[in-house]
Amino acid sequence: MSTVLSNFETWKHFLADRIEQAKKMGMSEDTISKLAFEVGSFLDEKVDPRNDEERVLKQLWDVGDEADKKTIARLMMKVAEQS
Repeated sequence: MSTVLSNFETWKHFLADRIEQAKKMGMSEDTISKLAFEVGSFLDEKVDPRNDEERVLKQLWDVGDEADKKTIARLMMKVAEQS
C-alpha cells in the first residue's frame, strides 16, 4: 500500500479501480461509501500523510465528526471516479 499512497494521483486511480470492482461485484453505493469511511478511519490511525493532499484530508478528517467523515469519504469516492 505504501507505493499507492506515495502519490495522490496514484491513490485516486487505485481508489477508482477498487470502486469499479466493488460495483461490478454488485455492491451498493451505500456499502461502498461505508467501506470508504472504514478505509479513511484506518488511514487516519495507521498512515502518516505523505503529500500535501493527504495532509489536508487528514486535517479535515481530524476536525470532523462522524457525519463529516462520511461526507469526506463519499467526496473522495467522487473525486476518484472522476480521475
